[in-house]
Amino acid sequence: MNVGKTLFAQVMEFVPWKTFGRIIARHKGDAGVRTLGCADVFRVMAFAQLTWRESLRDIEVCLTANQAKLFHMGLQAPPARSTLADALNLRDWRIYHALAQRLIVRARALYAHEPSVLEIEASVYALDSTTIDLCLSLFDWAPFRSTKAAIKLHTLLDLRGAIPAFIHVSAGQLHDVNVLDLLPVEAGSFYVMDRGYVDFERLYAIHQAGAFFVTRAKKGMDARRVYSAPTDRCDGVICDQRVMLNGFYSAQNYPEHLRRIRFKDPESGKTLVFLTNNTRLPALTIAALYKSRWQVELFFKWIKQHLRIKRFLGTSENAVKTQIWCAVATYVLIAIVKQELHLEASLYTCLQIWSVSVFEKTEISCALQPDRAPPAPPIAANQLPLFDF
Repeated sequence: MNVGKTLFAQVMEFVPWKTFGRIIARHKGDAGVRTLGCADVFRVMAFAQLTWRESLRDIEVCLTANQAKLFHMGLQAPPARSTLADALNLRDWRIYHALAQRLIVRARALYAHEPSVLEIEASVYALDSTTIDLCLSLFDWAPFRSTKAAIKLHTLLDLRGAIPAFIHVSAGQLHDVNVLDLLPVEAGSFYVMDRGYVDFERLYAIHQAGAFFVTRAKKGMDARRVYSAPTDRCDGVICDQRVMLNGFYSAQNYPEHLRRIRFKDPESGKTLVFLTNNTRLPALTIAALYKSRWQVELFFKWIKQHLRIKRFLGTSENAVKTQIWCAVATYVLIAIVKQELHLEASLYTCLQIWSVSVFEKTEISCALQPDRAPPAPPIAANQLPLFDF
């Protein structure tokens, strides 16, 4: 029972504080710090994410208004704007990156038994990036174009549970295909990506690692047909071929057969050409795998709408990355709470309720699922049952 604990305090109990403490010690995050250590910064940033605070002043005013309840958050006093601004600039962002990675490992283990995509036993990952535009004069460390700055979130999303398995934050100028060099590849898994990631040398590295990729072919790809499998055009599969690349460098970079599937989408009427190194799955399953890539687009849309990563509390690289990794850690933490407490409410519902009730002293399961709330005490015989309807 969590009698007397606020909802925020109950959520924070799912943070591995001992592990977090070791991470802080390893990076010497609290060396010379007198106020607002690394753990307190995460508490404040998690509070800002859960309650949708938009600015340093907003955070300061909200925490000051609830000063009597800060003890239950683990804070001794509300931080001043300048103190929080300095902490975001000075506390090493790698500390919060390591915490987020630890939470991701825990969340993926919890969602490992969720139904797989298209009943495929292997793990299926969707790879994509999203761009967050910034002001070039304020964020000159993140150049993108001649007139503006930007950062990119390169994300590998585990479609079983919609948990990010890998995230890389870079300046906007970094091309998406370069992230394939950093990607952790698991043998037997499927990696679904758009044609912006087509680089035959890097795709061949995925093939040699024993994993499978599904992507779209670029226009004008020079390849010769080696073999054509029989297809049923009524299903939308125009052709299912094995091909070899013709270009001198392309053939050197990928010297083995590729599978090329030409598919006409019955919904949009568009003809799509898929490339994969998997030769066992039916062509329709390959097409359905590529269609599942849109889940990573929905993930980006969700976090941009419901987490605070479009407006930043600081302009330095450290402050921006700290805010992003705290947001990612908060998202994964909510997913962990939802799974461990077997909550039926969606992540959106959890955020909506917690945003207005973080200081309420009630159990999480009761707050999110009213049917689990304990029965109200009986009304005394000498009291009128007002508003009982």
